[in-house]
Amino acid sequence: MSRLSAKQLSLGYGNRRIVEELNLLVPDGKITALVGSNGSGKSTILKAMARILNPLGGGVYLDGKLIHRQPTKEVAKQLAILPQNPTAPEGLTVRELVSFGRYPHQKGLGTLTAEDWKMVDWALQATNMTAFSERAADQLSGGQRQRAWIAMALAQGTDVLLLDEPTTFLDMAHQIEVMMLLEKLNREQKRTIIMVVHDLNHAARYAHHLVALKQGAVLYEGKPEEVMTPEMLRVVFGIDADVIPDPRSGTPMCLPYGLAPDAWADSAVPQPEMQERIAAAGRPVEAVG
Repeated sequence: MSRLSAKQLSLGYGNRRIVEELNLLVPDGKITALVGSNGSGKSTILKAMARILNPLGGGVYLDGKLIHRQPTKEVAKQLAILPQNPTAPEGLTVRELVSFGRYPHQKGLGTLTAEDWKMVDWALQATNMTAFSERAADQLSGGQRQRAWIAMALAQGTDVLLLDEPTTFLDMAHQIEVMMLLEKLNREQKRTIIMVVHDLNHAARYAHHLVALKQGAVLYEGKPEEVMTPEMLRVVFGIDADVIPDPRSGTPMCLPYGLAPDAWADSAVPQPEMQERIAAAGRPVEAVG
Protein backbone atom coordinates (compact mmCIF):
# COMPACT_ATOMS: atom_id res chain seq x y z
CA MET A 1 0.00 0.00 0.00
CA SER A 2 1.14 3.56 -0.68
CA ARG A 3 -0.52 6.80 0.31
CA LEU A 4 2.20 8.84 -1.39
CA SER A 5 3.36 8.19 -4.94
CA ALA A 6 4.75 9.83 -8.06
CA LYS A 7 3.39 8.97 -11.49
CA GLN A 8 5.10 10.01 -14.73
CA LEU A 9 6.62 12.88 -12.72
CA SER A 10 8.80 15.35 -14.63
CA LEU A 11 10.67 18.11 -12.78
CA GLY A 12 13.16 20.84 -13.56
CA TYR A 13 14.29 24.41 -13.09
CA GLY A 14 13.81 26.80 -15.98
CA ASN A 15 14.85 25.00 -19.17
CA ARG A 16 16.85 22.37 -17.27
CA ARG A 17 15.08 19.05 -16.78
CA ILE A 18 16.17 17.06 -13.73
CA VAL A 19 13.56 14.29 -13.55
CA GLU A 20 11.68 12.77 -16.49
CA GLU A 21 8.56 10.59 -16.14
CA LEU A 22 9.45 9.19 -12.72
CA ASN A 23 7.29 6.51 -11.13
CA LEU A 24 7.73 5.90 -7.41
CA LEU A 25 5.66 4.28 -4.66
CA VAL A 26 6.50 5.18 -1.04
CA PRO A 27 5.76 2.24 1.30
CA ASP A 28 3.39 3.18 4.12
CA GLY A 29 4.65 2.95 7.67
CA LYS A 30 8.24 2.45 6.54
CA ILE A 31 11.43 4.51 6.32
CA THR A 32 12.43 5.18 2.72
CA ALA A 33 15.87 6.60 1.90
CA LEU A 34 16.65 8.37 -1.38
CA VAL A 35 20.33 7.95 -2.25
CA GLY A 36 22.48 9.02 -5.17
CA SER A 37 25.37 11.25 -6.16
CA ASN A 38 25.13 15.04 -6.13
CA GLY A 39 22.76 16.31 -8.81
CA SER A 40 20.86 13.02 -9.12
CA GLY A 41 17.52 14.67 -8.31
CA LYS A 42 17.00 13.50 -4.71
CA SER A 43 16.15 16.86 -3.16
CA THR A 44 14.19 17.92 -6.25
CA ILE A 45 11.94 14.87 -5.93
CA LEU A 46 11.47 15.49 -2.20
CA LYS A 47 10.44 19.10 -2.87
CA ALA A 48 7.84 17.93 -5.37
CA MET A 49 6.48 15.39 -2.89
CA ALA A 50 6.16 18.18 -0.32
CA ARG A 51 4.33 20.42 -2.81
CA ILE A 52 7.16 22.96 -2.80
CA LEU A 53 8.08 22.43 -6.46
CA ASN A 54 5.47 22.26 -9.20
CA PRO A 55 5.85 19.42 -11.72
CA LEU A 56 6.47 19.97 -15.41
CA GLY A 57 4.50 16.83 -16.15
CA GLY A 58 2.78 13.98 -14.33
CA GLY A 59 2.19 14.45 -10.64
CA VAL A 60 2.51 13.48 -7.00
CA TYR A 61 -0.48 11.72 -5.47
CA LEU A 62 -1.53 11.69 -1.83
CA ASP A 63 -4.37 9.32 -1.01
CA GLY A 64 -5.11 9.06 -4.71
CA LYS A 65 -5.41 12.84 -5.25
CA LEU A 66 -2.99 15.15 -7.05
CA ILE A 67 -1.16 16.91 -4.25
CA HIS A 68 -0.58 20.12 -6.23
CA ARG A 69 -4.34 20.58 -6.66
CA GLN A 70 -5.07 20.32 -2.94
CA PRO A 71 -5.19 23.35 -0.61
CA THR A 72 -1.89 24.07 1.11
CA LYS A 73 -3.36 23.77 4.60
CA GLU A 74 -4.95 20.43 3.83
CA VAL A 75 -1.65 19.04 2.57
CA ALA A 76 0.16 20.42 5.65
CA LYS A 77 -2.22 18.45 7.86
CA GLN A 78 -1.14 15.23 6.18
CA LEU A 79 2.59 15.60 5.60
CA ALA A 80 5.43 17.67 7.06
CA ILE A 81 8.83 18.49 5.60
CA LEU A 82 12.15 19.37 7.19
CA PRO A 83 14.24 21.15 4.52
CA GLN A 84 18.03 21.34 4.37
CA ASN A 85 19.68 23.53 7.00
CA PRO A 86 16.59 25.32 8.38
CA THR A 87 17.25 28.45 10.45
CA ALA A 88 15.14 29.93 13.23
CA PRO A 89 14.77 33.67 13.98
CA GLU A 90 17.24 34.85 16.60
CA GLY A 91 15.98 34.49 20.17
CA LEU A 92 13.04 32.22 19.30
CA THR A 93 12.60 29.58 21.99
CA VAL A 94 12.37 25.92 21.17
CA ARG A 95 8.76 25.78 22.37
CA GLU A 96 7.84 28.75 20.16
CA LEU A 97 9.57 27.10 17.19
CA VAL A 98 7.73 23.83 17.73
CA SER A 99 4.42 25.70 18.01
CA PHE A 100 4.80 26.78 14.36
CA GLY A 101 3.89 23.21 13.48
CA ARG A 102 0.33 23.87 14.64
CA TYR A 103 -0.32 26.67 12.15
CA PRO A 104 -2.04 24.43 9.55
CA HIS A 105 -4.64 23.57 12.19
CA GLN A 106 -5.40 27.13 13.32
CA LYS A 107 -8.71 28.83 12.61
CA GLY A 108 -10.00 32.36 12.86
CA LEU A 109 -7.42 34.69 14.41
CA GLY A 110 -4.82 31.96 14.58
CA THR A 111 -4.59 31.70 18.35
CA LEU A 112 -3.21 28.41 19.62
CA THR A 113 -5.67 26.38 21.65
CA ALA A 114 -5.03 24.24 24.71
CA GLU A 115 -5.14 21.22 22.40
CA ASP A 116 -2.46 22.80 20.20
CA TRP A 117 -0.14 23.36 23.16
CA LYS A 118 -0.78 19.81 24.31
CA MET A 119 0.45 18.63 20.91
CA VAL A 120 3.51 20.91 21.16
CA ASP A 121 4.41 19.50 24.57
CA TRP A 122 3.95 15.96 23.27
CA ALA A 123 6.30 16.65 20.34
CA LEU A 124 8.91 18.07 22.72
CA GLN A 125 8.64 14.99 24.90
CA ALA A 126 8.81 12.60 21.94
CA THR A 127 12.09 14.17 20.80
CA ASN A 128 13.55 14.49 24.33
CA MET A 129 13.54 18.28 24.01
CA THR A 130 11.31 19.21 26.97
CA ALA A 131 14.32 20.28 29.07
CA PHE A 132 15.34 22.71 26.30
CA SER A 133 11.87 24.14 25.63
CA GLU A 134 12.65 27.65 26.94
CA ARG A 135 16.14 27.83 25.48
CA ALA A 136 16.77 29.88 22.33
CA ALA A 137 16.81 27.58 19.33
CA ASP A 138 19.85 29.30 17.85
CA GLN A 139 21.88 28.46 20.96
CA LEU A 140 21.44 24.69 20.73
CA SER A 141 23.99 22.14 19.59
CA GLY A 142 23.60 20.70 16.10
CA GLY A 143 21.85 17.53 17.23
CA GLN A 144 19.57 19.39 19.63
CA ARG A 145 18.65 21.88 16.93
CA GLN A 146 17.73 19.11 14.49
CA ARG A 147 15.60 17.43 17.16
CA ALA A 148 13.82 20.76 17.72
CA TRP A 149 12.99 21.02 14.02
CA ILE A 150 11.83 17.42 13.95
CA ALA A 151 9.62 18.23 16.95
CA MET A 152 8.07 21.07 14.96
CA ALA A 153 7.33 18.65 12.13
CA LEU A 154 5.81 16.20 14.63
CA ALA A 155 3.63 18.94 16.09
CA GLN A 156 1.88 19.16 12.71
CA GLY A 157 0.32 15.82 13.60
CA THR A 158 0.98 14.27 10.20
CA ASP A 159 1.49 10.59 9.38
CA VAL A 160 4.12 11.38 6.74
CA LEU A 161 7.49 13.07 7.37
CA LEU A 162 9.88 14.20 4.63
CA LEU A 163 13.44 15.11 5.58
CA ASP A 164 16.09 16.53 3.28
CA GLU A 165 19.55 15.50 4.50
CA PRO A 166 18.66 15.63 8.23
CA THR A 167 22.22 14.79 9.32
CA THR A 168 24.14 17.25 7.13
CA PHE A 169 26.90 19.16 8.99
CA LEU A 170 26.35 17.11 12.16
CA ASP A 171 29.18 15.20 13.85
CA MET A 172 28.99 11.42 14.13
CA ALA A 173 27.31 11.35 17.54
CA HIS A 174 24.61 13.83 16.51
CA GLN A 175 24.05 11.99 13.22
CA ILE A 176 23.34 8.77 15.09
CA GLU A 177 21.17 10.70 17.58
CA VAL A 178 18.93 11.98 14.78
CA MET A 179 18.78 8.65 12.94
CA MET A 180 17.85 6.77 16.11
CA LEU A 181 15.08 9.29 16.78
CA LEU A 182 13.62 8.75 13.30
CA GLU A 183 13.85 4.98 13.77
CA LYS A 184 11.99 5.31 17.09
CA LEU A 185 9.24 7.48 15.58
CA ASN A 186 8.71 4.93 12.83
CA ARG A 187 8.81 1.92 15.13
CA GLU A 188 6.54 3.28 17.88
CA GLN A 189 4.19 5.49 15.86
CA LYS A 190 4.30 3.83 12.43
CA ARG A 191 5.02 7.13 10.74
CA THR A 192 5.97 7.03 7.09
CA ILE A 193 9.37 8.70 6.68
CA ILE A 194 11.04 9.68 3.42
CA MET A 195 14.54 11.09 3.72
CA VAL A 196 17.41 12.13 1.50
CA VAL A 197 20.60 10.61 2.93
CA HIS A 198 24.23 10.91 1.84
CA ASP A 199 25.66 8.34 4.25
CA LEU A 200 24.95 5.00 2.56
CA ASN A 201 25.60 3.00 5.71
CA HIS A 202 23.06 5.10 7.62
CA ALA A 203 20.58 4.59 4.80
CA ALA A 204 21.09 0.82 4.81
CA ARG A 205 20.95 0.52 8.57
CA TYR A 206 17.92 2.67 9.35
CA ALA A 207 15.75 2.51 6.22
CA HIS A 208 13.46 -0.32 5.17
CA HIS A 209 13.38 0.77 1.53
CA LEU A 210 16.20 2.22 -0.59
CA VAL A 211 15.76 4.17 -3.82
CA ALA A 212 19.01 4.71 -5.76
CA LEU A 213 18.83 7.57 -8.25
CA LYS A 214 21.00 8.68 -11.13
CA GLN A 215 20.23 11.42 -13.63
CA GLY A 216 16.71 11.71 -12.21
CA ALA A 217 15.91 8.04 -12.79
CA VAL A 218 15.28 5.24 -10.29
CA LEU A 219 17.93 2.66 -11.18
CA TYR A 220 17.64 0.41 -8.13
CA GLU A 221 14.86 0.07 -5.58
CA GLY A 222 14.01 -2.34 -2.78
CA LYS A 223 15.20 -3.59 0.59
CA PRO A 224 18.73 -2.51 1.63
CA GLU A 225 20.12 -6.01 1.16
CA GLU A 226 18.72 -6.02 -2.39
CA VAL A 227 19.93 -2.57 -3.38
CA MET A 228 23.27 -2.19 -1.60
CA THR A 229 25.47 -4.18 -3.97
CA PRO A 230 28.88 -3.62 -5.57
CA GLU A 231 27.09 -3.22 -8.92
CA MET A 232 24.85 -0.44 -7.61
CA LEU A 233 27.78 1.37 -6.02
CA ARG A 234 29.74 1.17 -9.26
CA VAL A 235 26.87 2.28 -11.52
CA VAL A 236 25.29 4.96 -9.32
CA PHE A 237 28.31 6.33 -7.44
CA GLY A 238 31.24 5.36 -9.66
CA ILE A 239 33.12 3.60 -6.85
CA ASP A 240 34.50 0.14 -6.21
CA ALA A 241 33.43 -1.17 -2.82
CA ASP A 242 33.00 -4.30 -0.79
CA VAL A 243 29.59 -4.87 0.79
CA ILE A 244 29.61 -6.85 4.03
CA PRO A 245 27.03 -7.47 6.77
CA ASP A 246 27.17 -4.98 9.63
CA PRO A 247 28.47 -7.03 12.60
CA ARG A 248 25.78 -5.60 14.89
CA SER A 249 22.67 -4.99 12.80
CA GLY A 250 23.26 -7.46 9.98
CA THR A 251 22.38 -4.75 7.43
CA PRO A 252 24.66 -4.29 4.41
CA MET A 253 27.67 -2.05 4.97
CA CYS A 254 29.63 -0.31 2.22
CA LEU A 255 33.45 -0.34 2.35
CA PRO A 256 34.74 1.71 -0.60
CA TYR A 257 38.31 1.12 -1.74
CA GLY A 258 38.62 3.11 -4.96
CA LEU A 259 37.07 4.64 -8.03
CA ALA A 260 35.51 2.22 -10.47
CA PRO A 261 37.20 1.80 -13.85
CA ASP A 262 35.86 4.46 -16.23
CA ALA A 263 33.93 6.01 -13.33
CA TRP A 264 31.83 8.77 -14.80
CA ALA A 265 30.10 10.21 -11.72
CA ASP A 266 30.88 13.74 -12.91
CA SER A 267 31.00 13.04 -16.63
CA ALA A 268 28.49 14.26 -19.18
CA VAL A 269 28.78 11.05 -21.22
CA PRO A 270 27.22 7.89 -19.72
CA GLN A 271 29.01 4.59 -20.09
CA PRO A 272 27.24 1.68 -21.89
CA GLU A 273 26.16 -0.06 -18.67
CA MET A 274 24.65 3.17 -17.41
CA GLN A 275 22.89 3.78 -20.71
CA GLU A 276 21.22 0.39 -20.41
CA ARG A 277 20.12 1.09 -16.85
CA ILE A 278 18.71 4.52 -17.68
CA ALA A 279 16.95 3.16 -20.77
CA ALA A 280 15.38 0.42 -18.67
CA ALA A 281 14.14 3.08 -16.26
CA GLY A 282 12.51 4.98 -19.10
CA ARG A 283 14.87 7.97 -18.83
CA PRO A 284 16.54 9.71 -21.81
CA VAL A 285 20.25 8.89 -21.82
CA GLU A 286 21.57 12.45 -22.11
CA ALA A 287 23.07 13.65 -18.83
CA VAL A 288 21.38 16.40 -16.87
CA GLY A 289 24.70 17.94 -15.85
